[in-house]
Amino acid sequence: MASGGEPPPRRIQRVLTWIVGGVAALLLALAATGLLATWFITRQVEARYPPAGRLVPVAGGHLAVLEAGPGEGRPSRGTVVLLHGASANGMDPMQGFGRRLAGDGFRVLAFDRPGFGWSDRVAGPEAASPAVQARLIAEALGAMGVGPATIVGHSWSGALAAALALDHPERVSGLVLLAPALYPWPSGVVPGYAGWYRSGLGRALLWIATRTIAAPLGLAYLDRFAEAVFRPEPLPADYVDAARVPLALRPAAFAANLQDLDGLYGFLVGQSRRYPEIAVPTTIVAGDIDPIVRTAVHAVPMAQAVPGARLVVLPGIGHMLHYTATDTVVSEIEMVAALQRVGSD
Repeated sequence: MASGGEPPPRRIQRVLTWIVGGVAALLLALAATGLLATWFITRQVEARYPPAGRLVPVAGGHLAVLEAGPGEGRPSRGTVVLLHGASANGMDPMQGFGRRLAGDGFRVLAFDRPGFGWSDRVAGPEAASPAVQARLIAEALGAMGVGPATIVGHSWSGALAAALALDHPERVSGLVLLAPALYPWPSGVVPGYAGWYRSGLGRALLWIATRTIAAPLGLAYLDRFAEAVFRPEPLPADYVDAARVPLALRPAAFAANLQDLDGLYGFLVGQSRRYPEIAVPTTIVAGDIDPIVRTAVHAVPMAQAVPGARLVVLPGIGHMLHYTATDTVVSEIEMVAALQRVGSD
């Protein structure tokens, strides 16, 4: 070693320290950028899509509900309650077919499920259970003086609508299930939604991701995600904005969506055994090429399990049938509502 020179190990250690420090500084800068971007996106989304209905008090918070059609106390053809699927809010079914039903004389209520849209995530992580969400929605319907009503559930909310009929039959006079998730599926895993966040480290990573990268990345790819859900039909040009889809990118809603999807399989293992107990007029409508919720796994066995259930399988239709086969959906809902009126005469 030359006189006065620095020992090689010490020099290497110093270089490594610089590298680690530089990487840490870069990560902190990226995190700070992500936090700022998420804050900005959240504020912009909430400003563009403010509450459009009313907030109904329930134990522990409020549920948001959109309303259309004849008001309380006015004659109507009946009340229809719309329950949206994953990554959505009450405006999705309201825009798809709710306003059409309202124009036909029905009182229509479209709920933001707990943690979505402008509804509180009442009960926290426990609200991932369709049974808990059913309890909260039944409570809100009671507070509004509604029931029994026709319950329409799309996708994830097929399980929720069934839970309402099983656990709160006083609020349900009929069921219409659209592309519904109702049974445990063969893989048991929702692609991209494995329960990695359940560990302490996973929860920490989820907290960081939802507040830094989820909103910016989600916003960048939102149209592609929507196109995938609509396949094989084309995405309507105004769907993302009209259905207020960006509300799902906010940190709390993103986490709630992940929890709901991850917990659904386990819940359906138990609930699916109870479907023969459903005792109201029930219609299941599904597309024969739905790539997201397989008709053969969910809709077909449900029609066999529920006494008197009607199954309508639409050829060439995918998952978003309430937008791509609206006439059929509205017709089937009106048929179920008519059966209820006949039964009450």
